[in-house]
Amino acid sequence: MRSQAFLPPSSRRRFIGQLGALSAATVLASRLRLEAAASKAPIPDDILYTSAARIAAMIREKKISSVEVTKAYIARIEAVNPKLNAVVFPCFERALQEAQRADEALAKGKLFGPLHGVPCTMKDSHDTLGLVSTGGTMGRKGRIATRDATYVQRVRAAGAIILGKTNTPELTLSGQTTNLIYGKTHNPYKLGYQPGGSTGGGASIIAAGGSPFDIGTDFGGSIRGPAHFCGIAGIKPQFGRVPRTGHIVDYGGYFDSFQVIGPMARWVEDLDLILPLISGPDYMDAAIAPMPWADVSKVDLKKIKVAYYIENGSEKKCTSETVAAVQKTVALFKDLGVTVVEDAPLALIKESQEIRNALSTADGRAWVHRMLAKYGTTQVSPVIAMGSEPSCDTAQFTKLAEDFDANRVKFLQWVKPYDLVICPANATPAEPWPDEPRWTPPAGGNYGYTGTYNNTGWPGTVVRAGTSPDGLPIGVQLITKPWREDISLAAAYFVEAGTGGFVKPAI
Repeated sequence: MRSQAFLPPSSRRRFIGQLGALSAATVLASRLRLEAAASKAPIPDDILYTSAARIAAMIREKKISSVEVTKAYIARIEAVNPKLNAVVFPCFERALQEAQRADEALAKGKLFGPLHGVPCTMKDSHDTLGLVSTGGTMGRKGRIATRDATYVQRVRAAGAIILGKTNTPELTLSGQTTNLIYGKTHNPYKLGYQPGGSTGGGASIIAAGGSPFDIGTDFGGSIRGPAHFCGIAGIKPQFGRVPRTGHIVDYGGYFDSFQVIGPMARWVEDLDLILPLISGPDYMDAAIAPMPWADVSKVDLKKIKVAYYIENGSEKKCTSETVAAVQKTVALFKDLGVTVVEDAPLALIKESQEIRNALSTADGRAWVHRMLAKYGTTQVSPVIAMGSEPSCDTAQFTKLAEDFDANRVKFLQWVKPYDLVICPANATPAEPWPDEPRWTPPAGGNYGYTGTYNNTGWPGTVVRAGTSPDGLPIGVQLITKPWREDISLAAAYFVEAGTGGFVKPAI
């Protein structure tokens, strides 16, 4: 229950209540632990591992200043980043100036927003005014952004202070966070191991206590994968929720529905806080809908119906600890009295992944070549797939597009009876860095757990629920129907409370 120590009282009450179906002894122990934690102010070290929401509250209540918090996070980055290579462009002087302004404003009774004075980091693929923003591609080396991406502007308008940019693979198009400009990022739980990608730099520094949150992107698992590998929480919102204006891969084309923007943090309550702040139309991204945000606190988990699966039909099987993490999560919901059904849509997953793979090479990766040409990149990282010749003609391509839409319809029919789907985020925990990182084509019959839900466009949250024998984190994925981020986040709160959530690494 360590993860709930810094939840606001309303959230603590809500998720203690969700434990009501567990044994009386468990409920009493949970309450006692939460109340004891809530009664104590965090010790200085805890400021590095508490939530952005709690930090914001402490700043508002003048229990700590923004300058003090910002200095603490800068010191932490300076201590761990030489080992991790997660923050690739620091802007500490500017951050301290902004923290000073935040403190001066608060002294005069002015509050910038719900993130007033809270430091954070920002993925290097996001345009960030006045800062080097490369997206990991050589053609943009040293490029200083002249604007903020929409979501960057929104978190800054809410009072957040950017400490620096975090590493990403070139164009964000890889699960391996390395590029020719900055090199590779390491996992804080085991140096020499990968943090996942493409938001690997953000996930690594968040887990290491160097940033309360970052804004990730997810084209095929680039939020959820690093969240799993680095033991933090991350949400891929519904496609159409958050504008992508200002991201290196923004919108347009037949991959439009894959790309989404979402927050990553140690604690679920920060996803709940930040996602609504960055959501809604900006009248630039034509795919964004003015959908209302549903209040997570109004979700009654005891009334939902859950489906789960472990294996997804892939030749790559889950580790025993991954299986145990999913089973433990399922047991929490069963103990709550929820209807839980094992239902793996194996044929739909296989079809979805095969169509996605075919579409990604249909034009010979001309869409990637166009981006590289746009940015003037001639030397390309070996971890991104290039291709050369189109793999199909126009008639075959339009048939693939039709098959893609038909598959999405089949998935909607499958999920109709369920409110929540529980499955792994990946078959294994983090793996070692190879000597020479490079892209390799997916082996026949190997399907990712995350890309399927970029294809459908549905929301999904990953939260830590287990640990490998090597001490590496294992996350579970909590998928919901279109636009039901509220259920996904409510479920993530519950799993975090029941499993313990984030665990501080030894680094």
